[in-house]
Amino acid sequence: MSQKSGFTVNHAPDRATLERQSALAIADSLRSLLARQQTVRAVFAAAASQLGTLALLRQQDGIDWHRVEAFHMDEYVGLPIEHPARFGNWLKRNVFDHLPLGAVHLIEPGADAQAAAQNYAAQLAAAPIDLVCLGIGVNGHIAFNDPPVADFNDPLTVKVVELDLVCRQQQVDDGEFATTADVPRHAITLTIPQLMAGKRLICIVPGASKAAAVRGTIHGPIDTACPASILRRHDDCTLYVDQESYPQ
Repeated sequence: MSQKSGFTVNHAPDRATLERQSALAIADSLRSLLARQQTVRAVFAAAASQLGTLALLRQQDGIDWHRVEAFHMDEYVGLPIEHPARFGNWLKRNVFDHLPLGAVHLIEPGADAQAAAQNYAAQLAAAPIDLVCLGIGVNGHIAFNDPPVADFNDPLTVKVVELDLVCRQQQVDDGEFATTADVPRHAITLTIPQLMAGKRLICIVPGASKAAAVRGTIHGPIDTACPASILRRHDDCTLYVDQESYPQ
């Protein structure tokens, strides 16, 4: 494990180990927070890269899920409410419906995405976010802050963005859509300042497809060309990588 100020890199030998270690880290963080405060507010990413970790998290003991409020970090604009690729549906299917959570706050774009973004921003602003469980995209994005729209000093906490082609191709490669033409062009996303406002960040990035983004995150300039590079400035962020995403 290596560390730069509050940014720590945890290098696992394989994906299974990464998933086990990151699930234990999330569980330990939740237990620690619940031991000293009444409610924990946590944000979760929805992506194939997170699935193993979240499946193991569901099995952890000693977490009073009734005192956990769950949020998610992005949602497509324009998909039918029942569409399985919607991130709220993905999280319900894989996590939220399996746990007795105290509250689940879903992004509902509806007919007015801008109004939905403002509404979700108000929900997030009601109290601090304690924990953010996130990944990194092939293009270095965090949430849907792709390089063309990423802003380290964004005045908004939630906004509507246009997805770049690399991001849309990743959704196809992850098996959620048949072609890039099927992937919505716009989404609602938490902005980078909102993600960075989380007290504790646990970033889970397995797989060879993420190797360039991981290297840029750890070693590249802190620049919106690789939005995840900003994680190096967080006071308490652990990046979980494996031998494929960060060969050594």
